[in-house]
Amino acid sequence: MKIATYNVNGVNGRLPVLLRWLEETKPDVACLQELKAPQEKFPEQAIREAGYNAVWHGQKSWNGVAILARNLEIVEAGRVLPGDPDDSHSRYIEANIEGIHIGCLYLPNGNPAPGPKFDYKLRWFERLKKHAQELLDKKVPVVLTGDYNVMPTELDVYKPERWLDDALFRPETRAAFSELVAQGWTDAIRHLYPNERIYTFWDYFRNAYGRNAGLRIDHFLLSPQLRGKLISAGVDRHVRGWQKTSDHAPVWIELAAL
Repeated sequence: MKIATYNVNGVNGRLPVLLRWLEETKPDVACLQELKAPQEKFPEQAIREAGYNAVWHGQKSWNGVAILARNLEIVEAGRVLPGDPDDSHSRYIEANIEGIHIGCLYLPNGNPAPGPKFDYKLRWFERLKKHAQELLDKKVPVVLTGDYNVMPTELDVYKPERWLDDALFRPETRAAFSELVAQGWTDAIRHLYPNERIYTFWDYFRNAYGRNAGLRIDHFLLSPQLRGKLISAGVDRHVRGWQKTSDHAPVWIELAAL
């Protein structure tokens, strides 16, 4: 099974890019973030015509997550990260597909840091860690994927010294991600490519893509049941070079049959 994650940076404004990528690569599952569309404005018809069933959690102007499944049954398993009944952000959704429990997340950016947005990011991380542990305790195959807004190590950022005070690279953020992984998750990209400089995001400014001044902030975490099933993983870097594209590139993994 090929599973992908893609921060589309506006599902309707970049629908032609999304559909072109789906047609070109045909992932079995695609997790999308930053829909920037309310629930009723998700392009369900276009997605269905492309061969995908979908569940989604929209929000006007910001956030929003979705899971697409190509010619497969998709059963929604939740659309709110537990732990804060007052959290109105659409940042999490999960579903069961072909025996795999898939969580799609859009972790808060947290800038400027320090400040209220950074505090919210760290609180969200704590909720994610608690929920992730509960998923592990079920001892079922789980994939937690999406835009984590974290560069875990210096290898994941083009010039680490420029990002020391950024919410995506501050020690508290990196520690939270490290603690999450230490529960027993496998960082799929780093598992297969422990020493390679791989990026998933390039800013629109200062020719970042042309200079390969990127960040690795989109991640796949696999439960122990899937670690040995990981065949390959990669980044569809060329999609970032398309016209009117997202500032993220799609990331994907391939898993052997369960």
